[in-house]
Amino acid sequence: MAYYEVTQGTDREETQMHVVTNWDHASSALLARNSYQPQFKDHVTFAAANPVATSYSGDRRLFLGRNRSLLSPVALQHKFLSRRSGAGLDPCLALQTAIDLRPGEERDVILPIGQASSLQQARALIQRYRDPLYFEEALASTKAWWDSLLSTIEVTTPEDETNWLLNRWLMYQTLACRIWARSAFYQSGGAFGFRDQLQDTMAAVYVLPRMARDHIVLAASRQFREGDVQHWWHQVSGAGVRTRCSDDLLWLPYVACHYAQVSGDEAIFDVQIPFLEGPALAAIEHELYFIPSVSIEDGTLFEHCVRAVRKASEFGPHGLPLIGSGDWNDGMNRVGIEGRGESVWLGWFFVEVLKKLMPVCERRQENELLAEFQRLTDRMIAGLESQGWDGEWYRRAYFDDGTPIGSDARPEARIDSLPQSWAAIALGKTDRTEQAMAAAQKYLVRDKDKIVLLFDPPFDKSTPHPGYIMGYPPGVRENGGQYTHGALWMALAYARLGDGTRAVELLRMMSPIAHSRTAEDALRYKGEPYAVAADVYALEGQEGRAGWTWYTGSSGWMYRVWIEEILGFKLRGDRFSLEPCLPKDWKGFSFRYNYGESSYTVTVENPDGVSQGVVFIEVNGEKLADKWIPLKDNGKNNRILIRMGIPEKVQEAQDQEGEGVKG
Repeated sequence: MAYYEVTQGTDREETQMHVVTNWDHASSALLARNSYQPQFKDHVTFAAANPVATSYSGDRRLFLGRNRSLLSPVALQHKFLSRRSGAGLDPCLALQTAIDLRPGEERDVILPIGQASSLQQARALIQRYRDPLYFEEALASTKAWWDSLLSTIEVTTPEDETNWLLNRWLMYQTLACRIWARSAFYQSGGAFGFRDQLQDTMAAVYVLPRMARDHIVLAASRQFREGDVQHWWHQVSGAGVRTRCSDDLLWLPYVACHYAQVSGDEAIFDVQIPFLEGPALAAIEHELYFIPSVSIEDGTLFEHCVRAVRKASEFGPHGLPLIGSGDWNDGMNRVGIEGRGESVWLGWFFVEVLKKLMPVCERRQENELLAEFQRLTDRMIAGLESQGWDGEWYRRAYFDDGTPIGSDARPEARIDSLPQSWAAIALGKTDRTEQAMAAAQKYLVRDKDKIVLLFDPPFDKSTPHPGYIMGYPPGVRENGGQYTHGALWMALAYARLGDGTRAVELLRMMSPIAHSRTAEDALRYKGEPYAVAADVYALEGQEGRAGWTWYTGSSGWMYRVWIEEILGFKLRGDRFSLEPCLPKDWKGFSFRYNYGESSYTVTVENPDGVSQGVVFIEVNGEKLADKWIPLKDNGKNNRILIRMGIPEKVQEAQDQEGEGVKG
């Protein structure tokens, strides 16, 4: 027996009255259609079986029974299903097929389910995938495709759980759920988020660079002439929401620069992309949902990036960027509702964006822009250091009335991880960034519960009111729980400070496997052990419980922090380097990168137990003069040996060896 619930929209509760089920005699399959869904009203969802179903039900109420659930549906007490379908039901797709088995006999049952653009296409797909031979070929082909893609980078570290996540699950979650499905159990929408999928492509560039390129161009096409962007949009219609969200637009230059650096594809900045046109937000409006028109004006991707920077260059009374209707933390949508609230985190992120964009300006000989962006960077850093520092850590933001968030003087949201992490990411090691990260470690990392808080204490009775974030119970999601996306930036920051041990400690805490090692752990966590959770509760009595899983940008960021920062893989077009930042108890690891028909297998040795420091590199038995390993598709398995250590000790050993030879 097979059972599927039918949504055909965002929520079953909203669409069930419009979904019509029917049994199709021509294909012996159960179908469903929602003719009230504007973009997909002709699409047909189908469920079939081989052996062919002997009974069916399109009525969820009859399948489950009164006051019952899937734990004990009444249908299992009947010989046949209801054979009822039609309109006005609580829709489902349930099939029953009969099989006679001799003792020890095995039989395969094929259950094709899918959606087609027409009834004719649905019938063709059903017929094709019912064929056992075609089904087996399709399954084998799909497995081979994923195996090939996910083996682009393969690692072997001292930690099996890290290998499982990096070699399979993190990239799969990023591609299958975040980029392609854009939907999951806890969030079913299908829209593109401007900053969401852009960030996901930063991980995907290693396995599907063309797809990453295409998405950057697509995202740029959702930018208005004024420089702001659609916060999210539906691709089929183009409908989306124009907001005052302050960080969205800056992810375009940030991600474009990352893609160009990794792929070596500087030509992407010359791609001509049209802008959007639409009504500007009125003074009293904070967002507007509509279908914009495509402007006759276009510009290169580089011009799109410049407009984003200039539009974002709006500052408040403390000389910090305006927070608008929220920055990365959407829930703080009332902090700047009057147009004067400011974001300290956004300032540090903005600095990092400019640091990435200025070398592009230099290569393009955009000298005036380079000078403009350098002045902007200097101005922001000065403002952040003078107005963003609280004494032991960086503040998070300022309300419209000047009240700080993330200050020791405040009873709620006293310290927030984001400005500490991004100050370290943008500036590297300074007295203040080290002090700020130490404070974040002290107040936000809970070793016992294996969680890394976004901020603490949570909002509860705050005045001024920060926004819908207070709609979450204290310690849940963005309101002072572990919001894994932001927590990963703490691990990234520690790696940038050269502390591989602390960075990996945090990464281990955020691993879904770490929360599922024992039955007790799994009962508390209640999430899949292979999918990264968007959030983990710090709510009293629910500490360590997973929130929603799968649909989260955390999977892509976790992949990147491990690959780029801890293992130190720096791909730069036709060359790469490995500059690890390891926990000191690791004695090494291996790294394999498949490049065309060739492979590069790197063995990293760390005999002295250091976090950083490469003392020599050998490529196919020959020492390399610098850190860059050239990539050539020579059809070989190229072998690289990298030795980490303390340079002084290596030089001393070489000197002693030389004296021994002379003697």
